[in-house]
Amino acid sequence: MARPINILTARKVAAMTDVGRHADGGGLYLRITDGGAKSWVFMASSNKKRLEIGLGGAKLVSLAAARKIAEDMRDAIAMGRDPRSVLVSASPIIEPQVPTFGDFADTFVAGLIDGWKHDKHKQQWENTLKNHAASLRCKRIDTVGTDDILEVLRPIWTKTPEQASKLRGRLERILDAAAAAGHRDPEKRNPATWARHLEHFLPKQKRGEHHKALAWQSIPDFWTSLAQRRPSSSVSALRFTILNATRTTETLGARRREFDLAALKWTIPKERMKEGIAHEIPLTQPAVDILRDMAIEKLEPGDYVFPGANQARPLSNMAMLMLLQDDMKKSVTVHGFRSSFRDWAGDATDHPREIVEMALSHAVGDSTERAYRRSRAFEKRRILMSDWSAFLTSAMPA
Repeated sequence: MARPINILTARKVAAMTDVGRHADGGGLYLRITDGGAKSWVFMASSNKKRLEIGLGGAKLVSLAAARKIAEDMRDAIAMGRDPRSVLVSASPIIEPQVPTFGDFADTFVAGLIDGWKHDKHKQQWENTLKNHAASLRCKRIDTVGTDDILEVLRPIWTKTPEQASKLRGRLERILDAAAAAGHRDPEKRNPATWARHLEHFLPKQKRGEHHKALAWQSIPDFWTSLAQRRPSSSVSALRFTILNATRTTETLGARRREFDLAALKWTIPKERMKEGIAHEIPLTQPAVDILRDMAIEKLEPGDYVFPGANQARPLSNMAMLMLLQDDMKKSVTVHGFRSSFRDWAGDATDHPREIVEMALSHAVGDSTERAYRRSRAFEKRRILMSDWSAFLTSAMPA
């Protein structure tokens, strides 16, 4: 079934105010920015590349003229030609306008959203660009140079190095996309590139601290003291996290439907995993005991196993850390127990490294190899987690 074209009308174009892209069909879009500016954009794929070509502002280029250019561009693509060649013969009044950095960045980020697992990724992109790259928004994207990038990065480069590095990478991606869309010279160096470019202008960043971990030899004594504390959701969640070597969010987001007590298995869905791949964890007896202490068998499928004060919400992500810091005087973190687990497995056992990494839900090998190992290694991981459980409880009184 053919997709509709000529969806818009001149009256609609004049009246529209909603920010974003509005399809006319056939690859032609009316783009409206936060400031209310309206322009025409042609989007298509040519030679396996995604193209976005500006056709000019809606005040200068009529709907009819934009449609004629879009039609000519579709014909050019069908004949294997570069659709931008159509603009060479177009009237000067419809010469494509180069977008500002802000307009192009907004369009670029909007195009990435479908590939993100969580809304927070969109928010992170938008916040870093808004808070730290505001000086670039009004610049034509083809004029953004090294000095502009340095002006953005220098104030935060050593102050917040992780955030600065992410911002630099995002700027590089946006400018690369602008070159691919024909808005920048692809032969010129991307001014946000690090290697052999920005590395000459910015100092080396200090490496962030690793998650502080408790020495694995000390963990049985800590486990015993933790088990002797007054029962609470925080204590149970921390013990469960240590037992399964999971991340904080993996434990706190656990719902009843993820557990198969008969098969002694916890399956964390891919939507909740950092790697985007479902993770199966063999449950040991102490882990099952904790689940039963949380009355898991009385819960509805969608109920949180470790709820907060509000039963409809999970425990706060600070609850375990606060409990831990009360005991350890801020010397270790919850995430650090994953490092302790890895150190114990490497120093005190003969379990293969790849089995340990899989227990930590780290990617090992290519996708085919990982799928094969997942199908073969579950029982080996059950033995590993059983050994870890025995080690944790080794200092418990008889």
